[in-house]
Amino acid sequence: MTAARTGTVTTRSAWHDVPRLKVRRFAAIAMAEAPALAEEILCEIQREYPHLPVVLDDSGEPMALVGIRRAIEVFVQHLERSEGRPTVPPGVFQDFGRGEGLNGRSLDSLQAIYRMGVRLAWRRFADIGQRVEIPPPAMYELVDAGYEYLDGLVDQSVRGYAEAAARQAGERLRLQRRLMELLLAEHHRGDPAEALTERAARIGWTLPGKVAVGVLLRPAREAMAPAVGQGVLLDMEYEQPRMVVPEPDAAGRPELLHRALAGWSGAIGPPVPLTDAAKSLRWAEAAVRLMERDLLPSGEVLYCTEHTEALVLLQPEELIDDLARRCLAPLTHCGPTHGRRLAETLLAWLETRGGAPEVAARLGVHPQTVRYRLRQIRELWGDGIDDPDRRFELELVLRAQRLRGEVGAVRGRR
Repeated sequence: MTAARTGTVTTRSAWHDVPRLKVRRFAAIAMAEAPALAEEILCEIQREYPHLPVVLDDSGEPMALVGIRRAIEVFVQHLERSEGRPTVPPGVFQDFGRGEGLNGRSLDSLQAIYRMGVRLAWRRFADIGQRVEIPPPAMYELVDAGYEYLDGLVDQSVRGYAEAAARQAGERLRLQRRLMELLLAEHHRGDPAEALTERAARIGWTLPGKVAVGVLLRPAREAMAPAVGQGVLLDMEYEQPRMVVPEPDAAGRPELLHRALAGWSGAIGPPVPLTDAAKSLRWAEAAVRLMERDLLPSGEVLYCTEHTEALVLLQPEELIDDLARRCLAPLTHCGPTHGRRLAETLLAWLETRGGAPEVAARLGVHPQTVRYRLRQIRELWGDGIDDPDRRFELELVLRAQRLRGEVGAVRGRR
């Protein structure tokens, strides 16, 4: 222990003023009693914490006992030299912290153990101080030094604890990724149920009856992972992160995801049986592609089940375009503007199955205008316009074009 500096005034250490002969006697007695003190501390720890594991070193001695004894000896050596701050023994207490982390205990219990050790050590040192006649001010200073030393032990343990926590988190992420890879695989060799059960058990994930798979778009390159909760599997390693939502229709689940994914965009596929997770992923990916083309709303995480029409009609783009070329061929020579108006009228008529007044109300035009257009439509398509299959194809392609903005939205459409 050294002199303390307060502002510009240096306060002399009371321990430094103790005669060197007394300091050496104190240190000699303390070193001689260190093994017994270490035993006493360990016994008290084991009594208070009976479930604490006992790890032996190569010689069969408890590693905790070795660490406690070594910590006492280093502290006493520092007292004898009275120079600088006590150096915490490397390794041992870092291992203690690492062990606490790996066994799922909190740092609070570890610090409580250390404080107990300091109290027991102080009692022994106080007794030795009385025997050697160390002045009370010096002994009070020894208490301060002991708690400063304790801070160093805790720092090492925290470092070990953090290392263990990081290693466990990394291992869990690795195992979780392997589980997700199996879940989202398109094809499996044999029945994947056993492998799923084994991989899920390794991370403590309860296999659900149904899942929905989400694909996310990052709001920023370095965006932090959303706090979706432990039950949701999340893999941020993909350019577009993926997540597997168990029991997506469970009470409170949509609200929890809505809060957790605020600021994110993307899509969540339809709920499917666990073994069909790849199908849900496929729809979520399709929805994200449409979002990137501004054909579905962006800026939020949407549910595929709420956009079924767009996903069904817009995803097979080449097929719909080919069908449109064939079905809408009669409009080719009508000119862009007039052809668009006829297409809108045709779609309104197909959707309402009504007469001119109903179609006119839907389009927001005069009924006479609708009658004129409907006569033109019948001239262009002939009797084919009365064929149910032809009408279905026409409505299909016109709805797809409306979703793409190629045919205007009607006023009466909900």
